[in-house]
Amino acid sequence: MEQRYRWPWVEAQVEQSIERWKLCALPSIPHSTRFSIKEQRVHEKAYDEGLRAVEREAGRAPRNRADRLQAQQRVVALFPRFASVALGLEGEEVDLITGKFLPIGTELARWARSFDRTLSNADTIQACRNAWTCCGLQALLGQPMALTPSILAYSLLYPYSDNYLDQPGLSTEEKLQFSERFRQRLCGELLLPADPREAAIWTMVQLIEQQYSRLEHPQVFDCLLAIHRAQEQSIAQLGNSDRSRNSGHGSLHGSLDSAGLLRISCAKGGASVLADACLAQPWLSPEEAGFAFDWGVLLQLGDDLQDVREDLERGSVTLFTRAVTQGKPLDALILQLLHFSRQVADRMDPMPCGIPGLKSLLRVSLHSLILMAVADVQSFCSPQFLADLEPYSSFGFNFLRTRNESLTGRQAFYDVLFDAFVEAGPGDRSRLPLLRNCCFEPGVQPGAAGELRALSNSFA
Repeated sequence: MEQRYRWPWVEAQVEQSIERWKLCALPSIPHSTRFSIKEQRVHEKAYDEGLRAVEREAGRAPRNRADRLQAQQRVVALFPRFASVALGLEGEEVDLITGKFLPIGTELARWARSFDRTLSNADTIQACRNAWTCCGLQALLGQPMALTPSILAYSLLYPYSDNYLDQPGLSTEEKLQFSERFRQRLCGELLLPADPREAAIWTMVQLIEQQYSRLEHPQVFDCLLAIHRAQEQSIAQLGNSDRSRNSGHGSLHGSLDSAGLLRISCAKGGASVLADACLAQPWLSPEEAGFAFDWGVLLQLGDDLQDVREDLERGSVTLFTRAVTQGKPLDALILQLLHFSRQVADRMDPMPCGIPGLKSLLRVSLHSLILMAVADVQSFCSPQFLADLEPYSSFGFNFLRTRNESLTGRQAFYDVLFDAFVEAGPGDRSRLPLLRNCCFEPGVQPGAAGELRALSNSFA
């Protein structure tokens, strides 16, 4: 009998992930490649040279499709040398980025822009990140890497819902009301959309339903409901913290202990990537499901580390913000995360599918995710810890921090380049939905549904 992923399964998996996490509470830095200061400077020089070349392309502001295509080709041609020198990637790893992951991201961005011109580049890139995770899982599970309708739809679901939930001034009650309607739609109820945002979300759910029927693939919808429930728990936690702060009873970080915070992060991150795995290949072995779940836990904790400053500002409670508000350095949690990353990567190696270059690329990416986050949270770490950890990064931490700040300040340049990639050519949409049959019937509700139908017909 095939495995189902209802909430009790998720809760049991969370407990297993927590046990693995506890075993990673080690005092030493996990063994990996060390870089001398001279080697770091070589990588930093290559990084800056590549960055300047990309900025030159962005500054040219291509005016027509031919110019945009040429700009795209020039940037792609720059990447092999940049990747080999600055990032230390081998030929097979570089080919995967330029020949697989980049085209998948471009394909998603073109479709998303045709569907909804109001989606920001940041939202589209967020969707691309999830699609890359899902397509990487395709290859690890023995499937061809391709942007399918369900991967496209799932990747776009959460920029839409996150946009709404992140609105300033939105009450916890309003968030939970929206979340309840979203849950009903994930359960298969055909609710009329209340506004264009809901109409877009309902359409994404319908795209998943069209690729995977609820009768034949119930585990796919188990996963979608699991990540939704985990997100509801996260919303409720923030709401409890807000009420505690506003009422004057307790502190912003006092409503859950560290074990409870870890449990929420594990459920949310694990269920999210488990859904990626089910969309990549619906029937998973216990080992495959467990690996995907822990990969999601790792990515969630990595994001929590990266977002410490932002989370502190908005009152979002995580393991890392809890430590900061208690006056503790993040050293021990970062070490634990590095060991957990190593454990997740080691579980990937025995998987029979997936070329060695892919496994190596994913391992490097998981490690780099943490070190890049450390560079941005140095003020929350002890000086000795940073000095001990920095040789394991191919770039100096101050270099990474200043370049991250520089990239944020130059966002307009990279928006131009992003547009050049997206608009360089029509792409191959033969695998992607045209949406003629993916929307609610015209006339069922004025406004949102009708607007989405008109938008859909305009490019279908």
